[in-house]
Amino acid sequence: MSRRDSQEPVRLLTPEEQEREGKVDEMDLEQDATRADGPKDKNIDHEYSVASTVKFAWLGTYFFFSLLLTLYNKLVLGMFHFPWLLTFLHATFASLGTFAMLQMGYFKLSRLGRRENLALVAFSGLFTANIAVSNLSLAMVSVPFYQTMRMLCPIFTILIYRVWYSRSYSTMTYLSLIPLIVGAAMTTVGEMTFSDAGFLLTILGVILAALKTVVTNRFMTGSLALPPVEFLMRMSPLAALQAFACATATGEVGGFWELVNSGELSLPPAFASLTGNGFLALLLNISSFNTNKLAGALTMTICGNLKQCLTVLLGIFLFDVTIGWLNGAGMAVTMLGAVIYSKAELDNKKKKAQETAYKPVEQNVR
Repeated sequence: MSRRDSQEPVRLLTPEEQEREGKVDEMDLEQDATRADGPKDKNIDHEYSVASTVKFAWLGTYFFFSLLLTLYNKLVLGMFHFPWLLTFLHATFASLGTFAMLQMGYFKLSRLGRRENLALVAFSGLFTANIAVSNLSLAMVSVPFYQTMRMLCPIFTILIYRVWYSRSYSTMTYLSLIPLIVGAAMTTVGEMTFSDAGFLLTILGVILAALKTVVTNRFMTGSLALPPVEFLMRMSPLAALQAFACATATGEVGGFWELVNSGELSLPPAFASLTGNGFLALLLNISSFNTNKLAGALTMTICGNLKQCLTVLLGIFLFDVTIGWLNGAGMAVTMLGAVIYSKAELDNKKKKAQETAYKPVEQNVR
């Protein structure tokens, strides 16, 4: 018998069998892709791929608008004691401003499925919960204690990254957190009064703040990779609705109308002040989301510590605020920590660049 005759005849697959084969192949490809990605996200170190000049430019923009809005609130909105309505105002201006940018063609909407939209709803809930817990804890503890505890946000940010994403940092980065946290705490030190419930709520607020910063970064650098302005546009209407609901539940809406009807609040100047505040908050939100994506979540939490020190420093010159030697030493220590952290991040970026640099493959020439 010849070799050809010994071979089995080739059987053609039926259409049903071909369809099953196609589904199996597709499942195999999806499983291979999942195994290739692994538990870690390839973009977890996205900030190290950004040019330092771009990163520092956005950091400077963030600091500028953040400090400007703080001074604006101090000078103009000192009598507007409605935190939920103020959050509603900021979220509303973010919604309107980013929608206008969409209509002008600054960005295009991504196609999102039900799972992604549910994730945005969950994030808006985290955003609102963070504000609610912060407001509740601030009413139960002293302001110096609240500010001192908020300085721990970088530590919780690192813990979230290590536990959830198995990410590690350089020894110099860890060491830089010591002067950054201790110095910022020295700057805002004062009368420390708190209750047990206030202490727990303050810690919970710090954890939520760190989690919000990390999740914000992952929305823009992870698998979804939403542009910062689009992410802001999709999230802000949800946050505005939730803030308004909280303002209604806490009596702020009724209190605001009572203030207007009493004549203590003049509408034209108040409208102009609130409009300017909302527009400035829009610029701050845009710069904040861009800075978070380009500089990273840890850098954003460290910027919060630096902002506290810079606010106190500006208060000395603009409002004749008197500080003690401990506060002044705290500002110097914080600035030293910022320098160490910046140096550590630059070294980390160089190390990442060397690790990912192209290495030619050695070939054996015969």
